[in-house]
This record gives sequence, structure tokens and C-alpha cells, in this order.
Amino acid sequence: MAIIPYLTFPGTCHAAMTFYADVFGTEIDMMMRAGEMPDFPVPDDKKDLIAHMNIKFAGGELYASDAIMGEASVMAGASVMVALPTKDAAETAFNKLAAGGEITMPFAAMFWAEGFGTLIDRFGIHWMISTDA
Repeated sequence: MAIIPYLTFPGTCHAAMTFYADVFGTEIDMMMRAGEMPDFPVPDDKKDLIAHMNIKFAGGELYASDAIMGEASVMAGASVMVALPTKDAAETAFNKLAAGGEITMPFAAMFWAEGFGTLIDRFGIHWMISTDA
């Protein structure tokens, strides 16, 4: 069994997940637009929204969609934690994610890791980026 974070966006899922795939050096694993869902009526103005999208990276997966039938709530009380194998890889990912966002704890050495930092990216997603061990 795996625990997989599932993010919901207010119409920006495709842009966000494409950005994350670039940050972590991977590709979109699967994508379905709302208008492609079988036997599920979707208003015409929402058919291009993302019903499901996922990427695989750092030994895990990240799932996401747009809020098709409601509003996406602001992410609070949770972060996506990613541990990367080297300090350079972690710091590079941290800096890319921070572009246009807000650094809440600068990336630096900690007693538990060679590097760790927290941020809120330009899509409103909270991240914790660390090195392994």
C-alpha cells in the first residue's frame, strides 16, 4: 500500500503538474481531461479541466486534478515532503519550486539532513524539500 498526495487546483492543474515534472526531471505519467471521463456529465465550460493527472519521481507519486465540480480549498496543515539523494538535487528543486512563490524556511543544513527547506510555490502548494538521511 502506498500513501500518495492528491492535490486539487482551481483550474491550474496542467500548468502546475507540468512545472513539477520539469522540476523533478520526470514526465507526466497519466492525464485525463474532464471531458474525457466516460459516463460523467461535465458542463461544456469545464471539459478542458484536468480530471486526473499524475507524475512519478523520487520513489513516489503525486496525483492532482482541477476542482471540476466545486472550488479548490487553500492547502493548510499539510505539505508535500520530498527527500532527494543529494544536497545539490534538493537545493536545485527547492530553488525551482520557490521561483514566484514564498520561501517559509530557507534551504540550509539541519541536524537531521545535509539540506532542508520549506516553501509555498506559485500554485499555493506547500513543500518540504530535504536530502535523504
